[in-house]
Amino acid sequence: MADDLQLSSDSSTPSGDAPQRFSFHGTGSEYFRIWIVNLLLSIVTLGIYSAWAKVRRTRYFYGSTSVAGASFEYHGNPIAILKGRIVAFVLIVIYNLAFEMSDLLALLMIAAVMAVAPWLIWKSLQFKLYNSSYRGIRFGFRGRLADVYRVYLLWPLLSMFTFMLTAPIAHQRMKQFQHDESRFGSTHFSFHATVGRFYMAYLTVFAIWLAGIVAISIFFGGGMFALFADARSGGAPNPAAMSAFFTFLLVLYAWMFVLFPIFATLLQNLIWNNTRLGEHRFTCDMKWPRMVFITVTNIIAIICTLGLFTPFARIRTLKYRLESMTLLPSGSLDEFVADAQAQASATGEGMADLLDFDLSL
Repeated sequence: MADDLQLSSDSSTPSGDAPQRFSFHGTGSEYFRIWIVNLLLSIVTLGIYSAWAKVRRTRYFYGSTSVAGASFEYHGNPIAILKGRIVAFVLIVIYNLAFEMSDLLALLMIAAVMAVAPWLIWKSLQFKLYNSSYRGIRFGFRGRLADVYRVYLLWPLLSMFTFMLTAPIAHQRMKQFQHDESRFGSTHFSFHATVGRFYMAYLTVFAIWLAGIVAISIFFGGGMFALFADARSGGAPNPAAMSAFFTFLLVLYAWMFVLFPIFATLLQNLIWNNTRLGEHRFTCDMKWPRMVFITVTNIIAIICTLGLFTPFARIRTLKYRLESMTLLPSGSLDEFVADAQAQASATGEGMADLLDFDLSL
């Protein structure tokens, strides 16, 4: 398995239990070359090359990410990814045709998609983790199929029927299932964030959203009320009121974009501060003002460059998110990795024949 890992050139794995910060050494200019070639070849091949593009892109991201002196590696097979994308394309075509033909067929198709979706997610999780490695040791994902349907079908349905009031529970169950069933070699991850913590994150974002709506209404809502007053009186709309109204809508729309990085920051901190690998812990200290700044400036730059800044924006975001994470070893990482290597060798390759399909979610 010598080719399963590319060690970073700066150092070997440190010993002891000193905190190990994640680092990302990818650059926007490097990724731009990968991105533009992937984009052009995907267009020329009518999307067929997109599977190879994903492998190339993911290998670059993995190889640019390191912790404790070693980087990660991705071993995904483009053919498996292409199979998944063909399946997804066929499902979309059948789904749309069913809606065109009859309401009954449409309902049957919705039921069929809901029935098969958890299985597809399960296969994708297995594929992604098994084809990821660190220091020559593969990650893995098990999980019983019955649990997959409970987590990815029953809980989302319950959230819909309760008008999203149980969405934090569904979210917590999904992350708990994903992390508890994931492993590095033979050592399992574990997840310890409670449902209450997820509700707190959701309520925090809701409170921030509501405060923003109130502030925007106070400072920019005058035009909206003036426009409504003109409409009720039957008079022609005032140009100043129209301008103020569209400014109000623009600011409101921009506020929605600001909420996404805030929510992402709260969730990443919550999830990784409550994740362990055996006795080893992780921490994450992302700051939402920084994340908002990166997101907003990325959007502005992408618009101003007609999309050409997209790869640079991806690198900026990924670098901040990864370098906000730290591994807190419980003892020597050298001993842990050596032990994981020995235990994984007996069972690690047994999954290979089951992982020939990836929906590429």
